[in-house]
Amino acid sequence: MTDSTFEEDDVVRDSSSPDSSAKARWDAVVALTLGVFGLVTAEFLPASLLTPISADLGISSGVAGQTVTVTAVVAAFAGPGVVIGTRSLDRRWTLFGLTALLILSCALAAFANGLTLLLVSRVLLGIGLGGFWAMSGALAMRLVPMDHLPRAMAMIFTGVSVATVMAAPLGAYIGSTLGWRAAFVLAGAVGVLALLSQAVTVPSLPPAGHAGLGTLAAVLKRPKIRIGLIATLLIVAGHFAGFIYIRPYLEDVPRLNVEMISLVLLAYGVGGFFGNIVGGIITERSSALGVVFASSLIAVSAVILVSIGASTTAAAVAITLWGFAFGALPVSIQSYITRAAQDEAESAGALLLTTFQIAISSGAVLGGMLIDAQGPLGVMTFLGIASVLGASVMVMRGGRQVQLSQG
Repeated sequence: MTDSTFEEDDVVRDSSSPDSSAKARWDAVVALTLGVFGLVTAEFLPASLLTPISADLGISSGVAGQTVTVTAVVAAFAGPGVVIGTRSLDRRWTLFGLTALLILSCALAAFANGLTLLLVSRVLLGIGLGGFWAMSGALAMRLVPMDHLPRAMAMIFTGVSVATVMAAPLGAYIGSTLGWRAAFVLAGAVGVLALLSQAVTVPSLPPAGHAGLGTLAAVLKRPKIRIGLIATLLIVAGHFAGFIYIRPYLEDVPRLNVEMISLVLLAYGVGGFFGNIVGGIITERSSALGVVFASSLIAVSAVILVSIGASTTAAAVAITLWGFAFGALPVSIQSYITRAAQDEAESAGALLLTTFQIAISSGAVLGGMLIDAQGPLGVMTFLGIASVLGASVMVMRGGRQVQLSQG
C-alpha cells in the first residue's frame, strides 16, 4: 500500500474540450504563442525606452514609466470585463479582436505626439493583454485534449519567457539604432503576423460557459479554486516583493557592479525559460505538484540569498534557480485553475488574472515597506516565508489524496 499526495488531477470532461482521442490543434497553439509574445514584448518595451521617449515627448522619465503601470492596472480589470462583455461571441473572433488591439496600440504608440496618445495606446494594450490572459487557459483547453493542456500552456508561456528576456535588450538596441518608434512598429508587425496565423489556424470556438458576475462568484466558491487563488496570492506577492528590489539586494549584499547585475538578471531570464518547460512536464502529471515544486524552489533560493548571498557565486546560483522556479509557476497554476473549473474556464481565468495583479501590487507595497525598514535581507526573508506558505496551502488542501493498492 502506498500513499501519494499528488496524483493526476481530477478531470471532468467538458463537451467543448477535445477528448483524448481528438486531434490536437498545435498549429493554433503556436499562433496563440506568437500573439502572447507580441503582447508581452509591447508591454515591457517602454522599460528600455524611457529616456528617448521622455526626451522626444517632453515628459519626465518618471511619467514615461507610468505607461507600464497603466497597462498592468487596465489588464487587471480588463480580464473579467472582456470575458463577460464578449460572452456571446465566437472566441475565435474575440481572439482576433484582442490581437488587433495589440496592433492598434503599437501603431498609436509609434505615432504618438504627446503623453495622451501614448497613454491611450497603453490602455488598449492593457485590454488586449488582460483579455488574452483571462482566456488563455480556456482557449488552450479547447484546442488540445485535456491531458495535453499542461504542454499547451507551457508552449504559450514560452512566448512570455522569450518576450520577457528579449524585450528590454532588443528594445534598447532598436531604440538606439532606429529610434524608439521603430521598436513599436516591429512589435506591431509581430501582432500582424500573429493575427494572420490565428486566422489560418484557429477554428470556430462557439461560446462556452455562462460568464457573468454571478458566475464569477459561483466559481470563487469552489474549494479548489479558492486554494489555487490563495496559493497564487502568497507566492506571487512574495515573488514581486523580492524581484522588484532585486537590484538593491545585488548592490548591497554581494556588492555586484552594473555589468555583473546585468549578467545575473540574464541568467534569471534564461532560467525562467527552462523552468517553464520543466514546469509543463511536471504539470502533465499533477498541476498541484507543479505549484509545490515551483514555490519550494523559490523558498530554497530565498534561503540561499539570506544566508550566504554575500558570495557572488551563491547569489548568482540562487537567482538563476529563482528564475527557473518562477518560470515553472504560471503554467502550473494556470493548469490547476483551468482543470478545477473546466465548465467555466474563462471565468476562472479572469479570477486568476485579477489575483495575479492584486498579488503584484501587494508585493510591491510590502516590499517597499520591508526594504525601508529592514533592508534587502528583510525583503528576501519575506520571499521565502510567502513561498513556503503558498506551498503549504497547496500540499494541505490542493492535492488529491489517493491511495494506490499494489497486489
